Amino acid sequence: MSSTPLSRRALIRTAAVGAVAIAAPVGLTGCSTESGGDGVSNAGKKLAPWPAYKAFAGPKPDLAPTAEGVQPGYTSYPADLTRSVSRTPGDGSTVKVMSVSFGTPPKPASANKFWQAVEKALGVKIEYTVISQTDYQKKMATVMAGDPGELPDIINIFSGFALPREAQFVQRRAEDLTPFLSGDAVEDYPNLANIPTHAWRDMGRIGGRIYGIPLERPLPGSTLWLNEEYFEGAGMKEGWTDQDFAAVAKKGTGGKKYALGAAVGSVFGDGFHSAAHGVHARGWSVKDDGTFLPVVADERYKQMLDFQLGLRKAGSYHPDATSISQIDMIALYYNGTVGSLQDGFGGYLPKFLEKGRKYTPAPALPYSVGGTPGGIVGARRSFGYTVVKKAKKERVQLLLRILDYLAAPFGSEEWELVHYGLEGTHFTRAKDGSPEPNALGQVENNTNLPLKYLAEGPQALFVPGMPDAVKALHAWQVKTVPHTVRNASYGLQSRTYTAQGTTLETLLKDTATGIIAGRTPLSEWDATVKTWRQRGGDRMAEEFAKDYAANN
Repeated sequence: MSSTPLSRRALIRTAAVGAVAIAAPVGLTGCSTESGGDGVSNAGKKLAPWPAYKAFAGPKPDLAPTAEGVQPGYTSYPADLTRSVSRTPGDGSTVKVMSVSFGTPPKPASANKFWQAVEKALGVKIEYTVISQTDYQKKMATVMAGDPGELPDIINIFSGFALPREAQFVQRRAEDLTPFLSGDAVEDYPNLANIPTHAWRDMGRIGGRIYGIPLERPLPGSTLWLNEEYFEGAGMKEGWTDQDFAAVAKKGTGGKKYALGAAVGSVFGDGFHSAAHGVHARGWSVKDDGTFLPVVADERYKQMLDFQLGLRKAGSYHPDATSISQIDMIALYYNGTVGSLQDGFGGYLPKFLEKGRKYTPAPALPYSVGGTPGGIVGARRSFGYTVVKKAKKERVQLLLRILDYLAAPFGSEEWELVHYGLEGTHFTRAKDGSPEPNALGQVENNTNLPLKYLAEGPQALFVPGMPDAVKALHAWQVKTVPHTVRNASYGLQSRTYTAQGTTLETLLKDTATGIIAGRTPLSEWDATVKTWRQRGGDRMAEEFAKDYAANN
């Protein structure tokens, strides 16, 4: 959850983050097929205990979380913010950081009051290398191949792309954080101790050790976001079946309006539809005996492709579904051209904050198939992770104190500063007490200076000034979270996936897209899966199974 002040363009970019997450790799990248690659595997290694979780004693949520994964909800901004950091973490030195960004480049520190305020609170000077999402892979390849001495002190490893030999790079160049964070050692960093275990687990270990700090994310993943009025007008009802869904989508399409929006690379939004059919799109399931099974070989995935083909033949999809960008599709959703689109659940905030909107955003309830209730996509609970450069003990501790501050939880003074800046400079208070960005806050914020991708507290449901929206989102989670379909490979290592995963994933996605678009017959799917298995899919299954056994 983030309620960072954003411009309309930045809101669209931020919402697109959810779409990127849809295509995220299936786990922390493992080793390659080169010799020595087994060093990053967890099989046969002594596993470092996860950091001991200790919840932050902050403002009580208005809507309670659940052990299954429903998020805490706040229908109003906390009246009394608490302190989560007892002292200034820095020592006046300069800290170099690098992260992905979905905003516009920030103004330099000398002309950026938000940047200056964060530096003052942290007690350090920050040299920030901001990498746009489109340039991330190329820039990271250069950094990973460069002089180790030139590495930034803090590096964000974004989960939206598979970086070749990523885990090996981390193991060689990043500090092993196990002595600082494993078990009770994390107590020195209370905000990092407040990060739930599920985020550390989905980040994964490397060679049995803890090298990163995860960016926690909610359990719901790829979500079909509806224009509620649009779909209700077409006959949407709770408890619908796949046939009901198809009928509503067809009725809701006409003229220059389409019920279903989908962007290039999303396989016509197959995340939502695969979960409704009971499987995780191109992910993995695991049997009781630890055997890993590829979802693409599951008959239900093939049935889902056939169902989506029917939706496309009926004309329910926007005709540019195989070519339009997620950002442009979101714009069509905002203006009512499409009645729905697939996006990450975490992208809810921009949809509600869109100025002048004439629709109610709503996550779709899954439909049932053949009498079996549908599920929702379970996300990887770590939207990437942060590593620190190898350094002396005192320097590592300083860097961890900085990350501890940035990981401040919702309801704390530190969270407000990092997300909104200074009251009176970047924001004023709305009637409900929540920060309301002014003109400067629309430019100077943690989207353009993306501190939230270095460290962030656990996500909570909150929409400024919209308690009914929070209640609706929480109620949806209560209904759907118990039926989450998870990818069993999250947080696991596979040397074959690292070497060939991206190429093999492209083979599957291209064929699936071709089938739904009508360019490739459905009968080709089995042959594609066979090729995928022969080229590395079966080896990945074996490697994931070994790592799963080591972690359980």
